[in-house]
Amino acid sequence: MTEEEFRLTPIDVRAQEFSRTAFGYETAGVEDFRERVAAEMERLLKERALQEERLQNLREQLKSLREREKAINDAVMMAQQLREATHKAAQKEVDVIIREAKVKADEIVQEARESEVGVRRDLEEAQHQFNAYLYAFRRLLDRQMAELDALAEHERDGSPPEAV
Repeated sequence: MTEEEFRLTPIDVRAQEFSRTAFGYETAGVEDFRERVAAEMERLLKERALQEERLQNLREQLKSLREREKAINDAVMMAQQLREATHKAAQKEVDVIIREAKVKADEIVQEARESEVGVRRDLEEAQHQFNAYLYAFRRLLDRQMAELDALAEHERDGSPPEAV
């Protein structure tokens, strides 16, 4: 399955069920993590929708500016005696508008990149914390298993267990 075919939604995260085993994860911890992941996904989806709305507004503005440029060029052609002066003024205005639009677009792209870097950094930190939690939990389980093994050994020997 490719990434494009696999779309995970907050509802999918909340609805995901895990099979239970004797030594499985703590249910409350898993549920809490699922809820936090779903909430973060919702926040990111909302943020993405806002960014797309901003992008659409800028596209509409750009379309409007292009229509304005066309109208200016038509007027220039109709008024040949003022053609040169009008053409220069319109071109300067268009250059400024395009330059400003490019600057604004570059700012939006930069903000999106910075946001992406932050999200990736947060994701890496969450993964690191999760791995540390797993390592600590496994060590705890290993200690518990060693204690159980010692108790079972002493039970077989018939001797009282020693403090571990």
